Amino acid sequence: MGKEQFVTRLQEKGIELSPEQLNQFDQYYRLLVEWNEKMNLTGITEEDEVYTKHFYDSVSLAFYVPLQDVTKVADIGGGAGFPSIPLKICFPHLEMTIIDSLQKRMNFLEHVGNELGLTNLRPYHSRAEEAGQDKNLRESFDLVTARAVARLNLLSEFCMPFAKVGGMFVAMKGSDVSFELNEAKKAIKTLGGKTRKVETFQLPDEAGERNIVIIDKLEATPKAYPRRPGVPAKKPLV
Repeated sequence: MGKEQFVTRLQEKGIELSPEQLNQFDQYYRLLVEWNEKMNLTGITEEDEVYTKHFYDSVSLAFYVPLQDVTKVADIGGGAGFPSIPLKICFPHLEMTIIDSLQKRMNFLEHVGNELGLTNLRPYHSRAEEAGQDKNLRESFDLVTARAVARLNLLSEFCMPFAKVGGMFVAMKGSDVSFELNEAKKAIKTLGGKTRKVETFQLPDEAGERNIVIIDKLEATPKAYPRRPGVPAKKPLV
């Protein structure tokens, strides 16, 4: 989708972009392409595709979660800034923490934040398993999200410890998630969560099915989780 369609489709969902916000998306696109030549941020660089598969896809979280009621957000494994940067552009009030294990990506996001004039954007260089045990980060976010990072049982261990009790973890997944949901039941319950619902929709321009899994954090995550780096991947909760 071109920029005009992007604006129109967001308007249809009740999200109005100012000329300044549209300019920020434009700058972000240019920085993404520029830095992508030096480091691997995305395999998608054609402008219309970036607007559909990265920008619109990232903002789709806001179609199902009332972000005006949310302040502190953590994006886990948010390397190139999806969904964090598009959400932060559309909802400037968000205090956005982005956790990723690759320092180069954090440098990129730091640069994006400065160039776009985004305040309260905090790239945090760490593995999720270590950051999840950091008392300054643990159980301190209204909303924790991750997009296309890992299977849901593993992702839950990476993300749930960051959500405060009464907050939520929203996983942004591709097509058909029924198997993953089933596989992740034990992990979600063990970590203090309960799946509220799954929203399924099609991206425009036949760009594929997406599923947004909304999980409520009902109880504190046991101190044992997340386990040490590498352990969740070797021995996922099933």
